[in-house]
Amino acid sequence: MPDLDPATTALLTVECQNGVVGEESALPELAKEARDSGMLGRVAALVEAARGAGVQVLHAVAERRPDGLGANTNARLFRAAGRLPVRQLTGSRAVEVAAPLTVAEGDLVVRRLHGLSPMAGTDLDALLRNLGIRTLVVTGVSSNIAIPNTVFDAVNLGYRVVLPADAIAGVPASCTAEVIRNSLALVAAITTTEELLGRWAPAGRPGAHTSGQAG
Repeated sequence: MPDLDPATTALLTVECQNGVVGEESALPELAKEARDSGMLGRVAALVEAARGAGVQVLHAVAERRPDGLGANTNARLFRAAGRLPVRQLTGSRAVEVAAPLTVAEGDLVVRRLHGLSPMAGTDLDALLRNLGIRTLVVTGVSSNIAIPNTVFDAVNLGYRVVLPADAIAGVPASCTAEVIRNSLALVAAITTTEELLGRWAPAGRPGAHTSGQAG
């Protein structure tokens, strides 16, 4: 796994928002999988641990204007999203980061109005470069679409990507393991939440890695 120097590492949560993984989700099957699998709780734990270790946390949120201006219509997914009973409208509760995740003062929230990836057409790449980030830890949903797009875009832009396999989710549940094994493992370092929590544990606590120790 790449070095996780806090000065050059960031943790990204993808679409962990009320309208996607919350109790009033537009995608109840995905929300159920995210919660029942424990994925959402693990992402929340990673967020807290990352902050404690001095790792920058960013939250990527997908939203759209009430009038839909600028949103994609060039795929069935986008057209269907516009007809869902819960819409990811700018300023609504649906686009707030979902519990048990929290947003701290030092976190950055990146919002997008179009596309499939928080790396495309947003400030995310510029923010990461300005922060001196070289390694990106990617978490969230979904392993069907947004997570692969995020990973591939980040790799294409020159970032090293770390993917905790149990901190992403998709539907059906089997999709996640297949996508990791057949695609994402070829371009990202695959790890677990437990391994990352150990890396980010305060010095002296059980599981903490000493500086410079490889994992």
